[in-house]
Amino acid sequence: MTENLPISRALNAGLRRALETNDRVLLMGEDIGPLGGVFRVTEGLQKDFGPRRVIDSPLAESGIVGTAIGLAMGGFRPVLEIQFDGFVFPAFDQITSQLAKITNRHEGAVRMPVVIRIPYGGHIGAVEHHQESPEAYFTHTAGLRVVSPSNANDAYWMIQQAIDSPDPVVFLEPKAKYWQKGEVDLETPALPLHASRIVRRGTDVTLVGHGAMVTTLLQAAALAESEGTSCEVIDLRSLSPVDYGPLLDSVRRTGRMVYAQEAPGFTSLGSEIAATVMEKAFFALEAPVLRVSGFDAPFPPAKLEGTYLPDADRILEAVDRSLAY
Repeated sequence: MTENLPISRALNAGLRRALETNDRVLLMGEDIGPLGGVFRVTEGLQKDFGPRRVIDSPLAESGIVGTAIGLAMGGFRPVLEIQFDGFVFPAFDQITSQLAKITNRHEGAVRMPVVIRIPYGGHIGAVEHHQESPEAYFTHTAGLRVVSPSNANDAYWMIQQAIDSPDPVVFLEPKAKYWQKGEVDLETPALPLHASRIVRRGTDVTLVGHGAMVTTLLQAAALAESEGTSCEVIDLRSLSPVDYGPLLDSVRRTGRMVYAQEAPGFTSLGSEIAATVMEKAFFALEAPVLRVSGFDAPFPPAKLEGTYLPDADRILEAVDRSLAY
């Protein structure tokens, strides 16, 4: 059975299913109860499951994560909502110093099945602290799993798979795509949580990205095709660990790769992907791996976000440079 849903409703359906199938799952976050969260992802869940399982928390991100750590130790599976990406930093110490390390500290005897949902990225014209791409902080932290769906079907299944994980998962939701609709298979997941996926086949250049950037890559690939260039597009899906198999297979066929991200380029996830691909597929490359990213500056005011964020034209310019080698 399939249903056409926007990503926000697919996440809602995935959370609902997790709450129904496991009574140790609970949700915590600011305004997630009667309001249903800023983006209405948890709408209706407190009404149906009660305030002891869908918990409106105080405005204290560090307290939310600290409480979740204790709940996980007690056998629960907390799913936390951070209201906006820039608000996660008050909880950064709890996440990186405690949540990520407790299982290792106890030699595997204490598991931390905590999911931290973070709406992230730009394209919504928001103010400071409401448009960030903080993925590199978390992918750099050993002990955390980091994933990001780009479509409704992945959102529905990946949130459930993240909740089932015995390890802490940072679940990055591309807020600009919350209203993007897609077909959701309500019966069978397409892929495991940490698998990357080819979303468009091509022969000349491999384009790689995650989250909202996948839509932009597909737009760029369609424009490139009209100019006679065939681009393969890969949705990374899992940022840590990275499933390099499809990336390397693709690069060995095309000989070229462009990685695109909203985050700044310096010491970013794109840096790591580029370095690894050049190490493992060096002799197949016809050109260096190129990166298209946000600029190495704080996220700008709304009127300038179109200049800051990579668009199809900037990606096509990188494709042209790659082909020119």
